Amino acid sequence: MQWTIKKYDKLTTNEFHNILQLRIEVFVVEQNCPYSELDGKDKIAYHFFAFAEENPDQIIAYTRIFKPGDYYKKAAIGRVVVHPNFRKDGLGYELMVKSISQIKKLFNTDEIKIGAQTYLRKFYNSLGFKKQGEDYIEDGIPHIYMIKK
Repeated sequence: MQWTIKKYDKLTTNEFHNILQLRIEVFVVEQNCPYSELDGKDKIAYHFFAFAEENPDQIIAYTRIFKPGDYYKKAAIGRVVVHPNFRKDGLGYELMVKSISQIKKLFNTDEIKIGAQTYLRKFYNSLGFKKQGEDYIEDGIPHIYMIKK
């Protein structure tokens, strides 16, 4: 598996297409959540992703990473997604560990804020994130803010 991190202006057209294809497949189609996947934040994010070994055009794991102040006051990770065919063997956990490491390397901080789907609370707790504030609804799905220090 090959891991890559790029700013928006360094992504190829094909890479950005494949990122959007995965995000739409999961966040819009699979989760039955019809909303615009393009929210204007891609242009300021770092895009962190892994390719499938057998198909270097297929992105199988992805996050958006933001420096402090670009999304929240703290650094942030969002759009955490693993392709449905690769949701085994801990790829989601590996994706998050590597994303957290990228934040440390890029921004020299351990403080990270996420807006997580509520059902994934235990998963994010296992990575050191703690619930902050009240639950909220985003695009019809229950979410919670979580902080890692």
